[in-house]
Amino acid sequence: MEPELHSVDTRPQTVRRAQAHTNGPISEIPTAVVFCEGNFAKIDGKTANGLVRHSQAYRILSIIDSAHTDKDSGMVLDGIKNNIPILGSLEDAVLREATMPDTFIYGMAPSTGTLSQTDRGVVLDAIALGMNIVSGLHEYLSDDAEIAAFARQQKVTIRDIRKPKLSKDMRLFDGSVATVDALRIAVLGTDCAIGKRTTATVLARALNAKGIKTVLVGTGQTGLMQGAKYGVAMDAVPPQFCCGELEGAIVAASNGEQPDVILIEGQGALSHPAFCTSAFILRGSQPDAVILQHAPKRAHRCDFPNMSMPTTASEIALIEAFADTKVIGVTLNHENMSDKEITDTIASQSHALELPVTDALRRPAAHLLAMVLAAYPDLQADAPVAAV
Repeated sequence: MEPELHSVDTRPQTVRRAQAHTNGPISEIPTAVVFCEGNFAKIDGKTANGLVRHSQAYRILSIIDSAHTDKDSGMVLDGIKNNIPILGSLEDAVLREATMPDTFIYGMAPSTGTLSQTDRGVVLDAIALGMNIVSGLHEYLSDDAEIAAFARQQKVTIRDIRKPKLSKDMRLFDGSVATVDALRIAVLGTDCAIGKRTTATVLARALNAKGIKTVLVGTGQTGLMQGAKYGVAMDAVPPQFCCGELEGAIVAASNGEQPDVILIEGQGALSHPAFCTSAFILRGSQPDAVILQHAPKRAHRCDFPNMSMPTTASEIALIEAFADTKVIGVTLNHENMSDKEITDTIASQSHALELPVTDALRRPAAHLLAMVLAAYPDLQADAPVAAV
């Protein structure tokens, strides 16, 4: 039996109890609860995982996942406390706050890209509470007749991160990326959901802290939710416009920020037959360099148990054969790895590849910074000297 849908005439207990809370003054940064039922700290929960680690666009109040009720999300994800709790339900998340959260973020990226019937009920509950909806699904909630009508009635917004512009407003590749003065580095990987965005975020922070002005161009739903000022959800753009749309975002970042470095978030993997986004990223961004993210203990590609992972050496060879670029280093996704395994893998991969190797989360960010400065020492020379 399918769960009951919570339409305008059905007031679930979550809504009835929470109506005692009234919205307070709107803060400069909207508050948000992130729904990630059954998937936090897993591959399909990568959107919630990313928002816990970094969010400029929303102040994350809590995560919803009954599998980890009352735990600290930072401890579950990275072993580092962040004071963002994991709660068991939307009701718990709302009742915990003195004022109604502004936003409900659907924090999962299931392989189907669609909303389950159970999750649909939670989204409708959030709308009934007066919360704006943010979704990165391939299924556009703003095109769903029932959800969209209820949102209009409740006077809330639906933000479909992956919903592209009309084709008439998209741009074709025109080669203008060649006029960009900033060093362009793409962070690619050997699989999807492997940590490319996280590594790019850590690197952007480290470069900026060093005085090397850096802008991260987002290419997926999580980066755009986190607040990337420039970017496009590549997997939602018609193929003929992918290179041009990414090129446009890079040119806009160059013109708008005058950065020293532009980092481009990768998607999928160039060698992965289910994804073409890495090819578009290499073509559209024309990167000067690539950093490759790899998960040494991952036996097969995500959602493809019969498809073994490539080696770092084979992926590097493919990238450098496909594009006029060079791989300047490798970063590790440490899933299922002990600290000793990370250390041993860094040593063995560095020796075999003759490239710097690090782990963006388990090793100091200075190691990631050093990877870039070893390849481009002039960046450090150009950085402004801090006042004494």
